[in-house]
Amino acid sequence: MKNKKNIERKTDFIQGNIACAEGAIAAGCNFFAGYPITPASEIAHYMSRKMFEVEGTFIQTEDELAAIANIVGASWGGNKSMTATSGPGISLMLENIGLAVVTETPCVIVNVQRGGPSTGSPSVAFQGDMLQPKFGSHGEYQIIALAPSSPQEMFDFTVEAFNKAEKYRIPVFILADSLIGHMRERVDFPLDDEIILEERKKLKNYQGIHQKIFLDENVAPMPIFGEGLKANITGSTHKEDGFRNVSDPKIMDTAIKRLSNKILKHKEDIIAVEEKYLEDAEVAIFSYGLVYRAVLETVNIARNQGLKVGSFRPITIWPFPQEQVEELSKKVKTIIVCENNLGQIYPFVKAAANGNAKIIFLPPKILGALYKQEEILNKIKEVIS
Repeated sequence: MKNKKNIERKTDFIQGNIACAEGAIAAGCNFFAGYPITPASEIAHYMSRKMFEVEGTFIQTEDELAAIANIVGASWGGNKSMTATSGPGISLMLENIGLAVVTETPCVIVNVQRGGPSTGSPSVAFQGDMLQPKFGSHGEYQIIALAPSSPQEMFDFTVEAFNKAEKYRIPVFILADSLIGHMRERVDFPLDDEIILEERKKLKNYQGIHQKIFLDENVAPMPIFGEGLKANITGSTHKEDGFRNVSDPKIMDTAIKRLSNKILKHKEDIIAVEEKYLEDAEVAIFSYGLVYRAVLETVNIARNQGLKVGSFRPITIWPFPQEQVEELSKKVKTIIVCENNLGQIYPFVKAAANGNAKIIFLPPKILGALYKQEEILNKIKEVIS
């Protein structure tokens, strides 16, 4: 394929994990810290070479606790930073993920999910960590998480994750799984001038140590270590200038609400969904990530058989697309939820539907394996009949 300038567009047949790493480089990532873990290790391996090619920094840390601490610190040094791990690593990172949230630190965290809990099954694809980004760290907060379904989206969504991290000063998750990370498919790379990058809003005009650099619902500019600016940064409850106050409920109320509202007020910009064949649908299949691939193929088969069924895919898992699901529930009679777990997102679909449509969870027969088309097709026929 060539563009209008007759310049050859780069394509490759690569693994999802490598596409993710390429997306990070395209987004301007210049700091990676991580600890190798199946099934995410290829990202670290690839970045260990590529970071030096872009004059960036790669650190293999002693564990995942150090990895998340490294990328938080690197971000405050003005870098676009990322780590990649799987469920056990995320469990270790959760405390410092909370620190990144409360200090409004932009960074990207890739979770190539595997079977759990604990050490679990390293090579089995699973969607068992879908609640971790939103509820893993303690307290009340909002987060952004994207769920890719292909190597192409591993590239595209990683670029988008960096853009959202920089724009909203927040950690952004990529929620993939073992099969998405390891499958190989064609990836089309955009030309350099086609990649739109979000630049960090940096603090330039220093007006004193009590300048407001936190808790702005429209996102405050960020001071950078080493640029001669003074800033107080703490994981404790703090005011707009960063100075802690842990005894006044009004200060805590303001801090929590503003941290949440900077995401909730911009949901139209943040949330993305994909809808197919819903114009005349009586039944909608709700799915994401790897499962979406099986669902979409089954929907095509069902429609060829005259069944009025469509697909609804949340690209953005967090914040959850509540309004979009509510609108969907007013169009169709039944929503069938398919996910490779025991129903982690299902309660959110049911709550958002608010009784407008019947919500059914179709559990996979074998956790860690893709749905078979006949499983989904039989459920569609059962519901419609």
